[in-house]
Amino acid sequence: MRKLFLLAAVALLAGLFFAFDLHQYLTLETLQTRRDEFIALKQQSPWLVTGIAFLGYVLVTALSLPGALVMTLAMGALFGFWWGTLLVSFASTIGATLAFLASRFVLRDSVQQRFGDKLKAINDGVARDGALYLFTLRMVPVFPFFLINLLMGLTPMRARTFYWVSQVGMLAGTLVFVNAGTQLAQLESLSGILSPALLFSFALLGVFPMIANKFIQWLQRRRVYAKWQRPDRFDRNLIVIGGGAAGLVSAYIAAAVKAKVTLIETHKMGGDCLNYGCVPSKALIKSAKLAQQMRHGEHYGLSATQPTFSFRKVMARVHEVIRTVAPHDSVERYTGLGVEVLQGFARLTDPWTVEIKLNDGSTQTLTTRSIVIATGARPFVPPLPGLEEVGYVTSDTLWSTFAELDEAPKRLVVLGGGPIGCELAQSFARLGSGVKQIEMAPRIMIREDLEVSELARASLAADGVEVLTDHKAVRCEKVGERKFIVVEHDGHTYRIEFDALIAAVGRSARLKGFGLEELGIPVQRTVTTNDYLETLYPNIYAAGDVAGPYQFTHTAAHQAWYAAVNALFGNFKRFKVDYSVIPWATFIEPEVARVGLNEQDAKEKNIPYEVVKFNNEELDRAIADGTAHGFVKVLTVPGKDKILGVTIVGEHAGDLLAEFVLAMKHGLGLNKILGTIHTYPTLAEANKYAAGEWKRAHAPQGVLRWLEKYHAWKRG
Repeated sequence: MRKLFLLAAVALLAGLFFAFDLHQYLTLETLQTRRDEFIALKQQSPWLVTGIAFLGYVLVTALSLPGALVMTLAMGALFGFWWGTLLVSFASTIGATLAFLASRFVLRDSVQQRFGDKLKAINDGVARDGALYLFTLRMVPVFPFFLINLLMGLTPMRARTFYWVSQVGMLAGTLVFVNAGTQLAQLESLSGILSPALLFSFALLGVFPMIANKFIQWLQRRRVYAKWQRPDRFDRNLIVIGGGAAGLVSAYIAAAVKAKVTLIETHKMGGDCLNYGCVPSKALIKSAKLAQQMRHGEHYGLSATQPTFSFRKVMARVHEVIRTVAPHDSVERYTGLGVEVLQGFARLTDPWTVEIKLNDGSTQTLTTRSIVIATGARPFVPPLPGLEEVGYVTSDTLWSTFAELDEAPKRLVVLGGGPIGCELAQSFARLGSGVKQIEMAPRIMIREDLEVSELARASLAADGVEVLTDHKAVRCEKVGERKFIVVEHDGHTYRIEFDALIAAVGRSARLKGFGLEELGIPVQRTVTTNDYLETLYPNIYAAGDVAGPYQFTHTAAHQAWYAAVNALFGNFKRFKVDYSVIPWATFIEPEVARVGLNEQDAKEKNIPYEVVKFNNEELDRAIADGTAHGFVKVLTVPGKDKILGVTIVGEHAGDLLAEFVLAMKHGLGLNKILGTIHTYPTLAEANKYAAGEWKRAHAPQGVLRWLEKYHAWKRG
């Protein structure tokens, strides 16, 4: 009601302004012809005329009415240069701030709620550099000020900031136009004020804040580097620390553009993904899936059989897969691409110098113009009393530890209900382990929608995993050779005996020992970077798990492009890293893949959405394959086919997601997917059918009723 009242008041005042033809008084001709009359009134009642002029100016500006320029001239004509400038400066700023506040009160919440995703970049820019943006706009009077007032009200800018920046930013224009008002008798038209030369001068003033900002950045950089002695020349254009996904891509890009680049890796090329994560886990998942399919052969018209196998051979295959993929990330390959690869531990001694303790015991020191820190992450080991005593493995160490076992651990505890924990729990259960999965949260895969978590839990339970949610690990105990983990649930504690324990509660960035602390580079859970992946020092970048916010191999490679290009060519053009469309998948069965928002994210962020869902039980290929489970769920902007996010649960969900990732990246809606031919019979048809469900839900019912009548008329 308050918003409606304010809108009604503004509409009434604006209506009265035009109804009583008041705008006739705000023309140059009227001002010139009645100038002497206005001066006489001012001489008779100076304070009354001053107050009316001031309040009138505030009102015209606040209501965004035409005539502010003429009123500025009038102030100069009536009150002279100094007094007129004072009145206009404060009246215009107060009026502009009132318009700003009115726009904020009436429109901001609804605009941000409806277009929050589109406005995020603008909001972030205003929060960071809003004062500079506003100051630049105020210095260029060719841009309508009333639009600036209204649009800035829709942003997060503080009213106090808006006021003082407007007061200072409009001062130059105020001086020019008030001075022109003092020469009112000589003016022939408003165009005489807005000459090309004057507009060009204002344009130069508008560029000045940008130049000033660059100068400030230069001063900040100089202050950051002040205590360091910059080398006269550099040994390398780029040094990359870490040979995982982010490091490999960074080095590859540098070599491709003929930069002299050195890649430093302490241990194994390929990083965690190749040696401990993505590659070995997917090899294990495949073997486990085949074993499960053998047990359910009758589902395919075959005889069910209990698979017999050597767990040692399964693990041997895992390591063979790693060896097969390894040449893609090898020292030899990258050396052939033009990258110098050094095996050793790197430490920054200053912003341009890296000291490398090579694995052969020698030390080498190199200078470089830029550095990319891509040191990755390691499994986080919870500070659980007794854990070291009973022993444990992580997603990194299990591949070597379990490689010597003839059979999978009989009693296995998996600590953690995230993607890694779920994948390992299901795989080992299918390979013969009795698995208990312990998760402190109320459900596994907590970042997914509730229905996805429930489906995943049901799937794991069907494979024999005992999923213990709302269970907090308290401590570990060892009684003789027997191992136990003590958990708390509903206020009670009890012991779970195990033969092996996998700690899979997350990963933490590798931050220690690289010289970051000595250089004063801020670190929290990850290295602190800006939108360009720059650290405190603009020539030092971070990418991959060590930079966050995502710990995915594909995100690390994505960041690496920005880090490498900005490091090598940032003097000419810098690129802000784009996180707008990030896909991910959990490779349990059924697979869970997602991009963009899911329902719980949309609700937390208060983003309106519609849901369309297609169940795979209706998909011909899924029925034929015996994988008719799961769904495709799409969130869209209400009433539109624009995709906000997609969750796919089912066979090859990670592969099927790619179509939606492409659509979101390039602004394609569900109508485009519906209009694309999908091969029959394939699982990818589920994407098209989901788009069809959206189309059916948004069919124009009024038009269809008329068409029904038309066809009835055609039948006679």
